Amino acid sequence: MSVESLLEAVLTNPTVLVVWATLVVGSLAVLGWDLRTNNAAIAPLMKFVWGLTVLYSGPLGLAVYWYAGRSQISHDSLWRRGFRSVAHCYSGCGAGEVFGVVLAAGILELGNLGVAAVTFACAYVAGFALTVGPLMQEGVGFGEAVADAFYSETPSITVMEIGAISTDLWLAGGAHIGDVLFWTGLIFSLSIGLFVAYPVNVFLIQRGVKSGMQDPTELDGA
Repeated sequence: MSVESLLEAVLTNPTVLVVWATLVVGSLAVLGWDLRTNNAAIAPLMKFVWGLTVLYSGPLGLAVYWYAGRSQISHDSLWRRGFRSVAHCYSGCGAGEVFGVVLAAGILELGNLGVAAVTFACAYVAGFALTVGPLMQEGVGFGEAVADAFYSETPSITVMEIGAISTDLWLAGGAHIGDVLFWTGLIFSLSIGLFVAYPVNVFLIQRGVKSGMQDPTELDGA
């Protein structure tokens, strides 16, 4: 059995889908409890970012938040800044990608090239917006936030979407919007995008192109 066939079998298995849905709901519940009880000082838009990250990637997203996003982390580091940075990109790009794939493949029924182009454009716009917002909440001016987001996020978004869109087309390129694989392939591809873009964000932070977002240990009440 090929890797593609194996993944398709897993992604359409009812038991796997029920277990994954349960894990996602549980992860969202844990995230909501922790943000409300222990990390209320986190900026509202950043809470939204973490919520989308966990919604897309379930326990994997929760693990990223626990490692890099809580004010209770023992110390900040390049690796943690990389995860906070990629989460900003991921939250917006994921929303844009879902919209783009549904529009291009599910509704307009475009070919693979059209799906890739529309999805990338939607993901770029959404990822850009979800980066500008948190920067402004940290006190950065609008013009500076837009310029910084354009300069710093383009490499991350590009790599993320190449990984995610190509994975989705590889697994579910022939699926219709009513097929289970259309949706599960999309969900799986989102997490692939998150992890392939992570080293890009680490590199950009290391080079001083990105800051990695605010250190949560510096929040009030940390």
